[in-house]
Amino acid sequence: MILSFRNVGLPAILAALLGVLTAFSFAPFNLSFLPIVTLAGLIVLWRRYPTKFDSTIIGLAFGLGLFCTGMRWIYVSLHDFGGMPAALAVFCTFLLSLVLATFPALTGFFQALTRARGWLQAILTIPAFWAIFEWLRGWVLTGLPWLSLGYAQVADGPLAGYAPLVGVYGVSLVTAIAAGLIVALFSALLARDRRGAASAAIMIALVFGANIFLARKEWTQPIGAAISVSLLQGNITQDIKWKPETIETTLTTYRNLTLASKSQLIILPETAFPVFLEQMPEAYLAEFDAHAKKHKADLLIGVPETTGPTTYHNSVVSFGTSPRQTYRKAHLVPFSEVIPLKWLIGWIYDDLLQMPLADFTAGGIDQKPFAVAGQKIAMTNCYEDLFGEEIIRKLPDATMLANVTNDGWFGRSWGPQQHVQIAQMRALETGRFMVRATNTGVTAIIDHKGRIISRAPEFTTTALNGNAQGFGGATPYVKFGNILTILLSLAMLVLAVALRSRRSRADSLYLN
Repeated sequence: MILSFRNVGLPAILAALLGVLTAFSFAPFNLSFLPIVTLAGLIVLWRRYPTKFDSTIIGLAFGLGLFCTGMRWIYVSLHDFGGMPAALAVFCTFLLSLVLATFPALTGFFQALTRARGWLQAILTIPAFWAIFEWLRGWVLTGLPWLSLGYAQVADGPLAGYAPLVGVYGVSLVTAIAAGLIVALFSALLARDRRGAASAAIMIALVFGANIFLARKEWTQPIGAAISVSLLQGNITQDIKWKPETIETTLTTYRNLTLASKSQLIILPETAFPVFLEQMPEAYLAEFDAHAKKHKADLLIGVPETTGPTTYHNSVVSFGTSPRQTYRKAHLVPFSEVIPLKWLIGWIYDDLLQMPLADFTAGGIDQKPFAVAGQKIAMTNCYEDLFGEEIIRKLPDATMLANVTNDGWFGRSWGPQQHVQIAQMRALETGRFMVRATNTGVTAIIDHKGRIISRAPEFTTTALNGNAQGFGGATPYVKFGNILTILLSLAMLVLAVALRSRRSRADSLYLN
């Protein structure tokens, strides 16, 4: 094993560098063609080093390069705002990256296990396992599908058109197939295999050509007139947000922003009020309600809410013209909003971190869309917009998507930019407008094609005013979810194994 590790040392370094480069394909850089190139490089390494051990190490190194670079905002959350000592924050960031890197490592292991070689490996087994393990990363241990390759394609990437058809994991699958075809093309050219090169070139043209058609197709249809929206960004920095002496300033900020807004739908960000709803001054809330009713509007407020002595929720509550409605966040962030193994690690939160309200109670998964401003709003709170299959439970009934979040935890890192890119993918997958109100940014209005049509400047106290259109109908992804991608990936694996077996039998007959 020591000898094997020595042999794979340089390829592992190269794989890690490819992972680092891949991180720049996502926001804020948006180099959408880059993951096709870097994944092609990874495929070349896997082909050159085909043993299970070598392939696993190469996949692990790629994952560490990707996640350590692309998710450095974890350190910002833990150290800059969570108060964790720097060394421990670095260790925890690396540990999380290591856990996430096990998924590309498993991709390397299982693609090597099939012993498929040549084009079977490049365009069937590697892409199939890549998509399967990205999908698994989206739900194992509650899931963290951040930096899935498909996100790099929104909204104008060369493969974005596949999103309404097969979702983000399907786009990752197509990205991997495109990378494999590029490898197959260059391999054929180097071998002077004209027939093979022509076949690969035709398939590449089909993959990218189909995207042109898919990107132009309208899967959903506008319903009624557009509504006016105001998305309020209080810009209450995380280091002062929960301090008792700043609560009055926060309430005044959002009062002024709200009373200056006259749109049909007004949205405040996640936990805009840093006190429980039940502790809010009744006159203050009554003023909000009266303002919304005066303008025949609805107001959505992110606020913590209690339903028992030790039970509290991360909620969104409506005020105004429509009947009072409440959404309670269902998919909580592990180690941030809910503490797994609290009996074992609770001391970290008590002694090392400055994280208020770190143990919420989850709401139900069957909560209905908000019926406000003449629309049906599929509500998500914070990182719930990472989970496409959870959002489509409310579709096609919902006509619009909305997200409230507090990305102030990420500071001026890449995190907020990556998060709005994820929101763009949800809009593209579902064929729905997405409106998102954030504490410090990125507050934005995103159209049904995943394009940001309006955004507020980050780290400013402002209201983003604009229009949002309701849509009806269902994309194929809304109808089928991720099942199409999983079935296609499994079919590719079956085909690869069958063709490899047939090739092996043919070789055996020839030798005999």
